[in-house]
Amino acid sequence: MASMLGGCTPWPEEFVDRYWAAGHWRGNTLDNLLRGWALQYGPRTALVHGATRLTYAALNRRVDRMAAGFRLRGLRAGQRVVVQLPTVPEFVTTVFALMRAGVVPVFCPVSHRAREVSHLVRVTQAVGYVGPSAYEGFDHTAMAADIAARRPFLRRVFTLEAPGTSSPYGGLTTDPSGCQYSPLGSIDAPPEPALAPSAGQVAFFLLSGGTTAAPLLVPRTHNDYAYQVRAAAERVSLTENDVYLAALPASSPFAFGSPGIVGTLAAGGTVVLADDPDPAACLAVVERERVTLTSVTPAAARLWLDARAAVRADLSSLRLVQIGDGAPVPRATAERMARAGGCQVQQVFGRAEGLLTLTRPADPDETVLTTQGRPLSPDDEIRIVGLDGEDVPAGEPGELLARGPYTVRGYYRAPDDNARSFTPDGYFRTGDLARRTPDGNLVVTGRLEDVARRGGHADPSDPSGPSDPSGPSGPSGPSGP
Repeated sequence: MASMLGGCTPWPEEFVDRYWAAGHWRGNTLDNLLRGWALQYGPRTALVHGATRLTYAALNRRVDRMAAGFRLRGLRAGQRVVVQLPTVPEFVTTVFALMRAGVVPVFCPVSHRAREVSHLVRVTQAVGYVGPSAYEGFDHTAMAADIAARRPFLRRVFTLEAPGTSSPYGGLTTDPSGCQYSPLGSIDAPPEPALAPSAGQVAFFLLSGGTTAAPLLVPRTHNDYAYQVRAAAERVSLTENDVYLAALPASSPFAFGSPGIVGTLAAGGTVVLADDPDPAACLAVVERERVTLTSVTPAAARLWLDARAAVRADLSSLRLVQIGDGAPVPRATAERMARAGGCQVQQVFGRAEGLLTLTRPADPDETVLTTQGRPLSPDDEIRIVGLDGEDVPAGEPGELLARGPYTVRGYYRAPDDNARSFTPDGYFRTGDLARRTPDGNLVVTGRLEDVARRGGHADPSDPSGPSDPSGPSGPSGPSGP
């Protein structure tokens, strides 16, 4: 396997050999997989956003031309570009085009502001930024200009739409700092011969949802992420007849690949990108597009249920609703969703760092309502340890540790955090309290720091999850699966 990007922690060779031998890793990059999907499903609808509909063939052509356009603007393989876009088709095309150009996208929630974005640019030495000109009243272009003035390596800013005529950054312009500004729609050039990047290289960076002052960068490789979305799609029996609604931000790990957007494309299904995350608007989209599955956080699930009582929408097409975000789901929420939606509910628990656990469609109701399921992969290795780092007795609560074929071995350029968050033998310390049931399912009961804040008085063995259904559902930000 080719060496990973400098500043990343690779899997040891013995694990690399194990994951290849098991067929988990298959040596294909995500952007090249899209080529195959376009050949297989060409005329089928890949993306829907409002009135916009894009076939697989058209999606792949746009990615091809955008990748050539990015290279024409000076982006080179191995460089990093921060992508801060809302849930629109351009998010999907930009991410795949950057990967096809050999450039590494850095996923950034559109809600982040100068402090977080500047940190990401500094740590990754990002040469480019892709974002809206302005979004929900915030001027992203002005923010990017300010960061570019202070970070000499940021020299390319691509805006989702051309800024207004009063903006100093309209069209193809360059400001006094030497940073070039271009509308994203102008990034277009005749396709070039395909690059041949290694699938062992970093495909993109996700952000950790931990409690550190600044977000940590999670390097996901083509091999490990392709395996994750393929396995997750198999767990929910995704087919080309499925329609997935991305009701959560496209940049969130849950919506992007659990199995989410990428898993749906891998199966030949249709991805509907919610142009309005309002629950009533999403319910209307479910009816209009005949959505068959979606994923929501516990908090969003409660809002959907409240809206369902007021909105008359035909939800009979829904077969599965995934609920999760790196926090346990209150039993009452899962029961209400199953009754109101007339569909299966699946609990999903995960971290941007990789570990993903899911309940299975064939699981008894009690398992779905009270546990976070079992690990995605047969090669996921799970430990539950006490404060001394030793494994606790079966059924007892402790900190959840994990390693496996899609769980990273370290954050990017963060040696001190790596020493705290990963064991010497490569287990990721999730910081989550969990216990294992006799049948092998996990029950996540909270966060380690929450117990520490309460002086250790919380009962981490309480299987009921959050007691206040209106309270916080877990860590904020892109920490979920």
